[in-house]
Amino acid sequence: MGSSLDLLETISDPPNGSENLLMQVLHTLTDGTIPSKDLISTVKRLHDSKLKDAEVLIPVLPFLSNEEVIPIFPHIVNLPLEKFQTALGRILQGSSQSGPVLSPAEVLIAIHGIDPERDGIPLKKVTDACNACFEQRQTFTQEVIARVLNQLVEQIPPPLLFMRTVLQAIGAFPTLVDFIMGILSRLVTKQIWKYPKLWVGFLKCVQLTKPQSFSVLLQLPPAQLENALNRISALKAPLIAHASQPDIQSKLPRAMLVVLGIASDSQVSSSQAQTTQTQITQTQTSQTQTSQTQTSQTTQTQTSQTTQTQTSQTHTTQTQTSQTQTGETSNSDKDTVTEKSKESSTAS
Repeated sequence: MGSSLDLLETISDPPNGSENLLMQVLHTLTDGTIPSKDLISTVKRLHDSKLKDAEVLIPVLPFLSNEEVIPIFPHIVNLPLEKFQTALGRILQGSSQSGPVLSPAEVLIAIHGIDPERDGIPLKKVTDACNACFEQRQTFTQEVIARVLNQLVEQIPPPLLFMRTVLQAIGAFPTLVDFIMGILSRLVTKQIWKYPKLWVGFLKCVQLTKPQSFSVLLQLPPAQLENALNRISALKAPLIAHASQPDIQSKLPRAMLVVLGIASDSQVSSSQAQTTQTQITQTQTSQTQTSQTQTSQTTQTQTSQTTQTQTSQTHTTQTQTSQTQTGETSNSDKDTVTEKSKESSTAS
């Protein structure tokens, strides 16, 4: 029946106003049996070309692949809530041959992957879909929720509804609080305060989970901690009491203690001044040592140059003396020859 050409032709181009009848026919063709590939293809083409209504896909959802469902999932979420719940049930059940189309974790991750502006889906539709999942505690268990949060926190930035889901998780599964503290710590390392909407949700979460969240708050940079305490003043007194414990206070930077009021600005200024003065003294000492070294090097250079000059002058004097002696010796030899010549002439 599902492969009848006449029936497939009618399904591919149903008359206007026959949508309800069409849905009854499709449910009849798919309930308790595996539809033909031709019927599945015809329904998909009908959705893509004419109806543009994801409801028409509900009867064949269990027989689609993961890769086929993910792209149309935002349109499924955009269905009226009752119809979305029906579609969700068929996706999670799947077929007897292939099993679930999406796992519970994949469903929640797909919901969080919807961008209302990009996909044209109202934000309330997305939050309603998320609520519908949390209502099914036997399917969306504590383990499933933890696995989903563990994956979503790695996205940069985290999804828009991430902090809302964290808050839901704490309400539904209070024993997850220690796990949630790890999630919040990872958000601090990802500088969650750079995303204003998520930052608001983060602060609601630390307020809801105090005093366990105090250790997370003390991981914030001083400026962000001050912002958090200004936004939620009720956190300040118990956080100060927590941070004042000797074993905790000793590990906190002084700037953090100033934000909490445990240390004063004057102490910080004094410490900074001492540090600055020490740096100046060290710089001056270094400069003095450098100057002395340069002076010593200059003196050595001048001494070396003087020694070289004296040596040069000595060499010059010795050379001149040698030349004079040589000249005198030459003149004496000449006189001796002249006298011998005269004696020879006289004898003759």
